Amino acid sequence: MIDEILARDLSAVEEAVRKAAAVEIMPRFRQLADHEVDQKSGPHDLVTVADRLAEEHLTASLTKLLPGSAVVGEEAVHADPDVYRALRAEAPVWIVDPVDGTRQFVNGDPAFCTLVALALRGEILASWTFAPALDELATAVRGQGAYVNGERIHSGSPEPGAELRVATAHPLYTTEEERRILARLEVPGVAVRPCGSAGLEYLKVARGEMDALAFNWPSAWDHAAGLLLIAEAGGTQSTVDGVPFRVDRDNALPFAVGRDEATTVRVRDLLRGA
Repeated sequence: MIDEILARDLSAVEEAVRKAAAVEIMPRFRQLADHEVDQKSGPHDLVTVADRLAEEHLTASLTKLLPGSAVVGEEAVHADPDVYRALRAEAPVWIVDPVDGTRQFVNGDPAFCTLVALALRGEILASWTFAPALDELATAVRGQGAYVNGERIHSGSPEPGAELRVATAHPLYTTEEERRILARLEVPGVAVRPCGSAGLEYLKVARGEMDALAFNWPSAWDHAAGLLLIAEAGGTQSTVDGVPFRVDRDNALPFAVGRDEATTVRVRDLLRGA
């Protein structure tokens, strides 16, 4: 069944992602009432009615497309952390972030997206990154390349001698120790800025618009779709212990993502303090 959905039914997944955005997210964009925005862990960790309803919509539609599959969604895990264990089980898993970049969504900024990835035993098989307010859909299937609105993309390599453009975890979401480690990237030849929507930052690297990323949190819904997109566009990634980040295990953090192997290694080594 999973081979069948990868071979023939990807358009149905795309339709499900687009419909969830059209029904639950875009009608609320720049239309949110105060009571439709809540805090989770703190004032910078926001959730909206659009996040919750879009995840419910996707959970119903995606499990219908692949009977027997599970869903690991950001809001479901917030309600019940045990949901995350499905990533280490045998059933295929849909990994869902209904609104990646909720802060941007709440502020009326179009730079948010819906992230969906399909995984089996920790391997990411397919991914969808949909930015409805920007009308961009990035897709990837393992071994078949990365695409934006149907056109293949490649990450390429930075220009020799050019300043390396790196987006890192936003200071609002990092501890003092995490900021200290990320500050190791602030060296000559590297231009660092805080990231926005993680999914859209991954897309920028896959397109060659950014050179690298450095993240220090493990949430599968933020990374799964982008990691496959990067890999299929020609990029690489590595945790600080020198092995790839995986969604089905504990990872050494932070981890680096780059347009090519040399860029990833350079960022990873800086994070190590090497």
